Amino acid sequence: MSGAEITALLMLCTAVSFTPGPNTTLSTALAANYGLRRAMRFVLAVPVGWGLLLVLCAGGVGALVVSLPPLRLGVKGAGVAYLLWLAWKLWQSHKLAQANAGQLNVSFWQGVMLQFLNIKAWMLALIVVAGWLAGRDDLWQRFAVVLPLLLAFALASNLCYALVGTLLRQWLADPAHGGRRLRWFNRCMAGVLVATALWMATV
Repeated sequence: MSGAEITALLMLCTAVSFTPGPNTTLSTALAANYGLRRAMRFVLAVPVGWGLLLVLCAGGVGALVVSLPPLRLGVKGAGVAYLLWLAWKLWQSHKLAQANAGQLNVSFWQGVMLQFLNIKAWMLALIVVAGWLAGRDDLWQRFAVVLPLLLAFALASNLCYALVGTLLRQWLADPAHGGRRLRWFNRCMAGVLVATALWMATV
């Protein structure tokens, strides 16, 4: 791969990975409610799920999902429904004790599967495959560069957002404010998830 191609890929990864979305929102919310250790299983799930998604797209499955309207609609509908369900759970959580009791709980495998329900993730994977992999004689050499790079960005962005959530944890849980800070933080995060779900429904 040329230097120009790598630079363009780095710019794309930075723009997509570090802007707010369902993954970064959940990483922040989980770390704020549960702490970094519990949030790490979701943080690690994102690159695993996205890596599997990229492999499928490189194999042609992504083009099939996008080209078949019923299949695309099914992926989009399931993703929107899941994000709205997570937003509702987050909206209801206003005390750390409730959060720790399982009010909002996303397992590693749920985090992996969320990537397959995110139509934005499918589109990004297709852009990467079309722009950097498809039709190239050195496909597998390129793939060996692209995949680790994208996984590193997915991990770094979600870890950064989780660290922000961890730093906010004590401030949000200040008993002097009766849980109001955490309640409004969770409601703001729920709003971001709802907005993301609505955006996904329109693309």
